[in-house]
Amino acid sequence: MSRIDGIGGGMALLGTPSVSSNDGTDLVRAFGDVLEQALDTVNDMQSRADRLTEKLAAGEVSDIHQVMIAVEQVNLALQLTMQVRNKIIESYQEVMRMQI
Repeated sequence: MSRIDGIGGGMALLGTPSVSSNDGTDLVRAFGDVLEQALDTVNDMQSRADRLTEKLAAGEVSDIHQVMIAVEQVNLALQLTMQVRNKIIESYQEVMRMQI
């Protein structure tokens, strides 16, 4: 049975980042790196699903189940990515509404 890896694999990086300065720039950089890695993972999953779909259409893949699983994994990863994006935007808007 194949192992199902998804975007959640990069979530282990969200543990306790080491911040060497008090200004938070390292923390922001670490957060950006985690987001970039997650987007790269989703992009790789999309490319894999596209290749499998093309191979299925060409008759090179006989197991349609693996193709459908790959496509659904990408679908879920994209939905998760959109929810994370929405939460980031919502958080940014909340910070911008704060009064000082």
